[in-house]
Amino acid sequence: MAGERQARVADRIRVVLAERLEKGLRDPRLGFVTITDVRVTGDLQHASVFYTVMGDEAHRADTAAALKSATGMLRSEVGKNLNTRLTPSLEFILDGIPENADHISALLREARERDQSVAGLAATAAYAGDADPYVKPRDEDESADEDDSADEDNDDLDEDDAPRA
Repeated sequence: MAGERQARVADRIRVVLAERLEKGLRDPRLGFVTITDVRVTGDLQHASVFYTVMGDEAHRADTAAALKSATGMLRSEVGKNLNTRLTPSLEFILDGIPENADHISALLREARERDQSVAGLAATAAYAGDADPYVKPRDEDESADEDDSADEDNDDLDEDDAPRA
């Protein structure tokens, strides 16, 4: 039951922060921010807010500084819209999802290129030995001739091995 309440509070904090950031903060350092996730501790005293920023490393650093300076104002905004006895403290954490997604897409692209090069090599490849290296079953005529010669050999053995009376 406590997990459900944590999830509801986290979702409400995410909505409140997203609405407030959509209105703007009057801080020129703030870039295009997206709140990706909010996680709240079991006692509802601390909230970790994960966000992403469009842009390069400088934009990310400026946005982190802007969010850090606006943490008090954002916390009071959350407290006004959240019906809890205590307002959780906010910690803003840059989410690594876009970088991970870029890395994964680069790995997939590389794997696709390797597959294409292997397919190209396979298309022009030839067998190293015979085209069909597997043993084929013998014809019945050949096997019958070999069986007759084996029977003749057995007859010779029977006569020699028989006890002499």
